[in-house]
Amino acid sequence: MASLPNYRPKQLSLGPLEAEILQIIWDLGTVTVKDVHARILSNPERELAYTSVTTVLQRLAQKGWLACDKQGKTHLWKALITREEAQALRAYEQLNQFLAIGNPDVVAAFADQLDQTSVEQIEAIAQRLRAIRQAREEQ
Repeated sequence: MASLPNYRPKQLSLGPLEAEILQIIWDLGTVTVKDVHARILSNPERELAYTSVTTVLQRLAQKGWLACDKQGKTHLWKALITREEAQALRAYEQLNQFLAIGNPDVVAAFADQLDQTSVEQIEAIAQRLRAIRQAREEQ
């Protein structure tokens, strides 16, 4: 299970093309613009300008998702957090937004509609939380 990373991007929200390019980077590791552009164009039904890929990579860096290492004329791009860390951050943010409703009746009404599998997952999460907190107290 991925825990919340110490580093967090400045902006979590991503557009569809940003998310697609970030997925490519997670798949390939360190990439050049050419690597990403070639991967996108490997789908014969896709068209995307090379400069558009560059722009999106720069935007992802500004949002804090990527780092760029310039080696000569080549720019190498890499993700600053893993796919699993990003999933954990998104889940954390979504849970906080849900709990920010602040009305226990709304949250309870929602929880009441969950199926048995979901209830069991919530109980497992609660059990895991108790174990983590107990281990932290014992340290």
